[in-house]
Amino acid sequence: MNPAPLLKAIAFAANKHRHQRRKDAEASPYINHPIAVAAVLAAEGDVSDENTLIAAALHDTVEDTKTTFEELEEYFGPEVAGLVREVTDEKSLGKMERKRLQVEHAPNLSIRAKQLKIADKLCNVRDVTDAPPADWPLKRRRDYLDWAMDVVAGCRGVNTKLDQAFDQAIRRAKGKLGTG
Repeated sequence: MNPAPLLKAIAFAANKHRHQRRKDAEASPYINHPIAVAAVLAAEGDVSDENTLIAAALHDTVEDTKTTFEELEEYFGPEVAGLVREVTDEKSLGKMERKRLQVEHAPNLSIRAKQLKIADKLCNVRDVTDAPPADWPLKRRRDYLDWAMDVVAGCRGVNTKLDQAFDQAIRRAKGKLGTG
C-alpha cells in the first residue's frame, strides 16, 4: 500500500480537528482518536484496504468540523466519502435519537463501515476505561459500555479479530469499572 493517501488524510483530519480536544482530564488533542481508529483497524483487525483506513482517519470530520461530504469526495474520492457518510451521525438530531439510530442502522452498514464502527467503539471503550471524560460519573461510563455493545452487536461477524479485541476491551472495562 502506498502510504501517501493515508498520510494525506491524516494531515487533512489534523488540520480540521486542530482546535478540538478530547474530553479527558488531559484534554488530549482530538486527532489522536481518528489516528487510533485507523491504527486499530490496521494493527488489530489486519485491515489493509486503503479506503477503509483513509475513512477511519476522516470519520469524524463531517460530524465534528465544518467539513462537507463534497469536500471529502473532492479530496479523497466518492468511495471514501461514502464510507464516512455511512458512519456519520445526523447532528441535527438529539443525542438520544442519534444513539438509537446507531444501534438501529449498525446491521445495515457495509462490511467496511462495520469494521470502522467496531474500531471506533473499541477506541472509545478504551478511552472511557482509561482516560474518561473528566465530568463523566461512573454510571455514565457504564452506560456507555452497554450502548457500545449494542452498536457493535449489529456489526459483528465481519472481522473476527476486531470482534475479539472489542470483547477483550469490554471485559477489561467492566472489570475496571466494577460491572463485570
